[in-house]
Amino acid sequence: MSELRPSDVVVIGAGVVGAACAHYAARAGLSVTVLDRGPVAGGTTGAGEGNLLVSDKEPGPELALALLSLRLWAELAEDGPDFEYQRKGGLIVARTGAEAGAMAATAATQRPCGVTAHAVDAADLASYEPHLAPGLAGGTHYPQDAQVQPALAAAALLSSGVRLHTGVTVTGFRLGRDGRVLGVRTSHGELATGAVVNAAGTWSGAVAALAGASLPILPRRGFVLVTEPLPAMVRHKVYAASYAGDVAGDDADLASSAVVEGTPSGTILIGASRERVGFDRSFPVPVLRRLAAQAIELFPFLAGVSVLRAYRGFRPYSPDHLPVIGPDPRVPGLWHACGHEGAGVGLAPATGHLVARGLTGKDPEFDSTPFAPTRFAEVSS
Repeated sequence: MSELRPSDVVVIGAGVVGAACAHYAARAGLSVTVLDRGPVAGGTTGAGEGNLLVSDKEPGPELALALLSLRLWAELAEDGPDFEYQRKGGLIVARTGAEAGAMAATAATQRPCGVTAHAVDAADLASYEPHLAPGLAGGTHYPQDAQVQPALAAAALLSSGVRLHTGVTVTGFRLGRDGRVLGVRTSHGELATGAVVNAAGTWSGAVAALAGASLPILPRRGFVLVTEPLPAMVRHKVYAASYAGDVAGDDADLASSAVVEGTPSGTILIGASRERVGFDRSFPVPVLRRLAAQAIELFPFLAGVSVLRAYRGFRPYSPDHLPVIGPDPRVPGLWHACGHEGAGVGLAPATGHLVARGLTGKDPEFDSTPFAPTRFAEVSS
C-alpha cells in the first residue's frame, strides 16, 4: 500500500456517498484521501439496487436533494465511465381504489416541486407493464426515476483525482487543544488533515464516537432476491403502493412490500424488506419466501422463474428518516455525510456537492438545516 500522505480532506468510507463527497471535493481543487477498511462499495452500497428515486419522497428537503441528485447523476453518466445508468422510470401500482386515491393525492403534492407524475388507469397498466397481474386498481408513472449499478457508480466517482486506500481502518482522531481536527489515526499510521468527512454508512455512529460526537445511526436490514437472466420482462421499477409507507415507517419489526425491476444483464431484482435487528447477518427463509410471494402477486410469471441468489445489506437508519449532512460544530473540521437509509445511491451526488461547497466556503444553494448533525437532541427529547 502506498504511503498515507497529508490531504486537505480525508473521507472515511468508499461507498457511493463517500465516493461522491471525494469526487466533488477533488473537482473543487482540494486534495482528497479516501479510507475504507474494506473494498470499494463493500458495505451498504454493494448490497443496494442502485435506485435513483423521486417517486417515494414527499415534498420537503429530501425530495429537493433527490431532484438535485437526478440532475447530477445525468451529468456524471454523460461525462464519465459507464455505470449502467438507466432512466427507466418508476411505476407504483395500487391494489385498491383507496390506495389509488392516496397515490393520486401524493402525486398532486409532488408536482409543484418539479416531479413529473402521470396517473395510469387500470386499463392502461398493461401498456406500461404487459406482464403485470390483472385486477389492479391503477398506478402512477414517474418517468424521472432511474437506476445505476451502485458498485460501478462508486468506482467511477473515485476514478480521478482521489487517493484511495482500502484495507485501512480508522482507529481514532487527532484533535487540537481547541478540539479541532488535525488528523486521523489508522491501522497503517497517522494521516494529517484539517477536514474529515464521515461517510461510513451504517458505521457512521461509531466513527463519530471516535471524535467524541454522537450520531444515532442504526442498521436496518434488507434483502434482495436475484433471478436467473431473462428476456426483458419488466420495463420499469415497479412497486406496490405500500412501499413508501414501509420506507417512512419507524417500526423495528419486519415490513416488506413488492419491488420488482430488471437489470441490463437480464436478471430481475426483487425486494424490499426492512427490519431493525442490529447486524444480524442471517438469512431467515420466511422473509425470503415473503418477498418472493409478494413479487409473484405483482408479476405472476415469476412463479416459474428460478432465484439464483439472495443478498442482504444494512441501511443506515436515522430517527427522522433524513440524512445527516454538514459540519459538526461539536468537533470543528468533522463533517458528516451519512444516515441516508435506502436512498444513499440516489442522494449521493447532491450530498457530495453540498459537502464540497461547504468545505470550500461556497453557498450550499439551498437550506441544509434539516440535515444538521445536531438536530437529534430535539428528536430524542
